Amino acid sequence: MRSTLVSQFGDPRQVIAMVDAGRVAPAAGEVEVALSLAAINPSDLIPVTGAYSARTTLPFVPGFEGFGTVTRVGPGVTSLKPGDRVVPIGASGLWQEYLIRPAEWCFALPDDIGETDAATCYVNPLTALQLVEALRQHFGPLGGRRIGVTAAGSAIGGMLMKLLAGEGADATGIVRSARSAERLATEVPGHIVFGDEGRVPQLRLDAIIDAVGGPFAGDLILRTLEPGGAFIQYGALSGVPVPQAAIQARPDIRFSFLWLRTWVHSAGRPVIEAAFAKSFEGLRSGLFSSRIAEIYPLSKLDAALAHQADPSRDGKLLIDPRC
Repeated sequence: MRSTLVSQFGDPRQVIAMVDAGRVAPAAGEVEVALSLAAINPSDLIPVTGAYSARTTLPFVPGFEGFGTVTRVGPGVTSLKPGDRVVPIGASGLWQEYLIRPAEWCFALPDDIGETDAATCYVNPLTALQLVEALRQHFGPLGGRRIGVTAAGSAIGGMLMKLLAGEGADATGIVRSARSAERLATEVPGHIVFGDEGRVPQLRLDAIIDAVGGPFAGDLILRTLEPGGAFIQYGALSGVPVPQAAIQARPDIRFSFLWLRTWVHSAGRPVIEAAFAKSFEGLRSGLFSSRIAEIYPLSKLDAALAHQADPSRDGKLLIDPRC
């Protein structure tokens, strides 16, 4: 079967290989899923670079998000049957034609969720929901709270702006380009400001939800957060950690990190099912829908990765493992 494989860390465009892998039968408690679409997310590519080498075992098949159809079930599986559409989570491995996954890590897809929504129903929606819940746990009701969202031009950034507006928060999206600002002004509620390393916006915030990290995040911590505020990081698009000096300089701020993979492995299936139910509701309403820039055959992964790295890319990229 067609598959990808990472055997060494490095530039994803250089170290993700296309391979012809063997197709194996599901063991007890497992199912085989024929994958229909998979997403390309930063969280798929960062482990390939070796950034998380201490907890990443080589070789591995990348891809954390997508959906497919159950084709075979192993002994003892009663919750799923061939023909069921599912979202397999819990580990990477979705950039291939067929996936073996424990049945307990496969979540049913409602029939009315379309293919592109199904391929993007996991990483961004569930992360956004948990980030807002983390703010509620810190502040209680969010009405009137001034909350900054970095990388607001991303798919999840837009979701966060909408969720925060629904909570009554005073949300400010921080972007780096005029194009992102113009688009967001017509798509999401709240304020939009420019900001990047060397250009810190003049803001007074109760909380920051950060996907960037690096010196820019450190400057935001030092210059914009009010005493008693919160800084929640869920990504590091800069590839650089938040400076420890900035964290140590603000003992009055609550710092936390939300990694979706850690959350799903501790939450328990009923909690994850409830989160998926909210994701599906948001997809039906348009709240969690993502702009899709292009769908690439898995056989054209090189072109997809080049497009992913293009700073002018406008929307998410999907991979079709069937071709």
